[in-house]
Amino acid sequence: MKQFRMLINAADCTGHIEPEVYGHFAEHLGRCIYQGIYVGTDSPIPNICGIRKDVIEAFRQIRMPVLRWPGGCFADEYHWKDGIGEPAVRRKMINTNWGGVTEDNAFGTHEFMKLCELVGCEPYITGNVGSGTVQELAEWVEYITFDGVSPMADLRRQNGQNEPWKLKYLGIGNENWGCGGNMRPEYYADVYRRYQSFCKNFSGNQLYRIACGPSGSDLHWTEVMMQNLTPAHTDAIALHFYSVPEWNHKGSATEFTEDEYYTLLACANEMETLLRMHTQIMERYDPQNRIALVVDEWGTWYDVEPGTHPGFLYQQNTMRDAITAALNLNLFNRNSRRVKMANLAQAVNVLQALLLTEGEKLVKTPTYHVFDLFKEHQGGDAVYCFMENESLCDEKYVPMLSGSASVKAGVLTLTVSNASLHDEAKIVCDICNLDVSQASARILTQEVHAYNDFDVPDRVTIQPHPAELKDGKLYLTLPPCAVAAVTLQ
Repeated sequence: MKQFRMLINAADCTGHIEPEVYGHFAEHLGRCIYQGIYVGTDSPIPNICGIRKDVIEAFRQIRMPVLRWPGGCFADEYHWKDGIGEPAVRRKMINTNWGGVTEDNAFGTHEFMKLCELVGCEPYITGNVGSGTVQELAEWVEYITFDGVSPMADLRRQNGQNEPWKLKYLGIGNENWGCGGNMRPEYYADVYRRYQSFCKNFSGNQLYRIACGPSGSDLHWTEVMMQNLTPAHTDAIALHFYSVPEWNHKGSATEFTEDEYYTLLACANEMETLLRMHTQIMERYDPQNRIALVVDEWGTWYDVEPGTHPGFLYQQNTMRDAITAALNLNLFNRNSRRVKMANLAQAVNVLQALLLTEGEKLVKTPTYHVFDLFKEHQGGDAVYCFMENESLCDEKYVPMLSGSASVKAGVLTLTVSNASLHDEAKIVCDICNLDVSQASARILTQEVHAYNDFDVPDRVTIQPHPAELKDGKLYLTLPPCAVAAVTLQ
């Protein structure tokens, strides 16, 4: 057992944790939409308007705040008019990015907005800049949000939606440095300014415009964006970063060595450096913090499961992924002054998924349970949280502990993980400037290779955990490979 001291100062607010920091991503990729979220109205699987009831309930349980759609790389080849009207006559297309399969567009704008309504989350639509036109994106915004008489509003009514929807989040393209057009930042900055200028605020709807940001450590992209974009037409730029130590050899999701485990965590911990470097650039141009940093895509990425389509990116999800998720979410909390949204890739059956489905069966992954543990941070004020720490690896920095704290309505939430595979962590935490008299804790812990599958869906689940509060100090012991949430009030 190793001992660590922590200090939480509840009076020292470091940022506000927007609920959207706990956001998610659903792309037309593999079985994320079809067979995952959407099964169609004729399916024997219980559904509402073709959307799986168990998926809706699972998303609601973790208070999913925002869902990004339709991509990803798919977004910049998606033409939204193909996905409206009677499903049987919708135009089909080839999904050239993900497996070359036929996309029948059965799940389109109306289905997505219905999904968000049922879940109670904000829709986040990524517009087609790579292969689409300015007029196409402008008309999509009009179709969704205008309540007057116009060609697009009338078309929406013809398709069964009389009242306009509210659309807050609009991404102007996706990964335009890569699959979204292979653009240079200087060129994309002008393209962005042009496209966003035709996306209007109709009928009281206020768009939050998100520009394509950097890939990983591309500081030049951020520099150019901040030189050319202003708060008058830009609310945020989007960073994408995946925990992939070696792109040419990603490795198995379930079979890995201890060294591979620590290598992945070291890669995931690079997120802290990225947030710091990109934020420093943004601070020079925007010290008032008017342009946010959105971590549009993040998560682990492994080789696909044996026997599955290589273009569908289906992977299992172990306690290693739970530790990685906790590390990232704690980082976002601690950087919440600038980070205002983050979207895990992806929601169902793709990459570091929350849920896995197979026919009528549904499994909640260890990553899902981490979001359940962390959900009380949503809407809270992040507060100063210092902890002693040590690296688990000599060659690279792998923090043994990760943590963050927030206060909401007088209740303090502390989330902390122990990444060690061998040592318990005994934590003594001083709590300043908040009177608390009781503590309760929940924990997710198992052997690092453990995962939930369709035969044993509850192998990894949240359990109660002891936490002692005495003389203003919290005493908490974490077993190896564990993620915990403590509520103090």
